[in-house]
Amino acid sequence: MEDYKKIISPLDPNIILRVTPGHFVTPNSHVNYYIDMTGMKSRMSEANAVAEAVTRFYMATTAIDTILCMDGCEIIGAYLAEKLSRAGVMNMNAHKTIYITVPEFSSSEQMIFRENTKMMIKNKHILILLASDTTGRTVARTINTVRYYGGQIAGVCAIFSANDTVEDIPITHLFSPKDLPGGYKSYPHVGCPLCEKKIPIDAICNSYGYSRV
Repeated sequence: MEDYKKIISPLDPNIILRVTPGHFVTPNSHVNYYIDMTGMKSRMSEANAVAEAVTRFYMATTAIDTILCMDGCEIIGAYLAEKLSRAGVMNMNAHKTIYITVPEFSSSEQMIFRENTKMMIKNKHILILLASDTTGRTVARTINTVRYYGGQIAGVCAIFSANDTVEDIPITHLFSPKDLPGGYKSYPHVGCPLCEKKIPIDAICNSYGYSRV
């Protein structure tokens, strides 16, 4: 998308948040920035740098058995698992390694784990890894799903998060609204002030990307 701004993390110049100001619609809200994390999720150097930065948050964690990847963060998750293992983070898995998995979504958008993946969740210490957390709804739903399947939350980490906690669990993050020029704003679909001001919608966005309107 044209006219994007680069926000470079002070932790590593390879961690670059690409943001575009405007009026965007997400599944949960209307927002004033489109945050593009395609490079972080698909480019080796950026994914590795993100994993290295996240590792610092969890080096002292008692145990991480499974990294539950949301928003297409599987490549980052793989690098993260390797780095956590090298850092000496313990796990309780029989194979003495960290599982990396993603949830399945039913036709009604219910998050589920089937019989062959339940064992990665039940009685395991789960680190939830997301690209972004804006309203907290996805994080809350993921936390509740993990608990339903018998998992224990070891931590929640998002590359960008507008929240410091969800369900009383701290959200570690690399970027926050204060890193964006003018701040990050999220509005409900009904009563959005951008809509009330007749500001056209630029694009419809989700974790896969955006589609212009």
